[in-house]
Amino acid sequence: MTPVEVLRGGRLTAGVVRIGDTVRRPASPASAFTATLLAHLAAAGFDGAPRHLGRDDLGRDILTFLPGEVPAKWRAHDDGQVAAAAALMRRMHDASRDLAGDGRVVCHHDPGPNNTVFRDGRPVAFIDFDFAAPGDPLEDLGYLAWSWCISSKPERGDAARQAGQVRVLADAYGLTAARRRDLPGAVEQRLERNERFWEQAPAVTAGPSPAECLAWTRREKAFVRRFRDVFAAAMR
Repeated sequence: MTPVEVLRGGRLTAGVVRIGDTVRRPASPASAFTATLLAHLAAAGFDGAPRHLGRDDLGRDILTFLPGEVPAKWRAHDDGQVAAAAALMRRMHDASRDLAGDGRVVCHHDPGPNNTVFRDGRPVAFIDFDFAAPGDPLEDLGYLAWSWCISSKPERGDAARQAGQVRVLADAYGLTAARRRDLPGAVEQRLERNERFWEQAPAVTAGPSPAECLAWTRREKAFVRRFRDVFAAAMR
């Protein structure tokens, strides 16, 4: 019998397991769109996401298992890792345009390092598409900038150094000058969106409580607002 490995993470979705070269996840209201999206990305030649293989006899979604490391916590990343994450996101967005329509892309909406597979120290794929939906690319880029480059923790460096990494992200994604000017605001909007989410969030299965996540989000938002001019200057 193939062994079952309970996968760590899954703070909002319990019961995610690995069986052989597949991942099994409890079905959710997002399952149908996720299956459509992953099939579309695969058909477009995008290899930075798992493939949806249908449902098992327990009604769980079956996805391909992507080997590599998924960081347990957010941490500092070097410029090469940030650039690779941004380039990966650009490839995903470009592959999704035909599905989203109306000039939009399909946004992951939660592309933190904790939802990214690394190999040899470099991000190669995104996982956990439960929040994916059509949107503006800056919705994802605001989240990327925060989760990969920005932190209010003193040990993560000053705002100027962090703003330099946000510039690396914008360069690697290929943002136009006009869109670059909008990126710092997109970071704030993403944090405001997270704040609303954690104000109403259900209990989590592991890790900090919603109240702790809300407090952390508010600290991060205050940090971004305090150094708004620093981040804006880096986008010029």
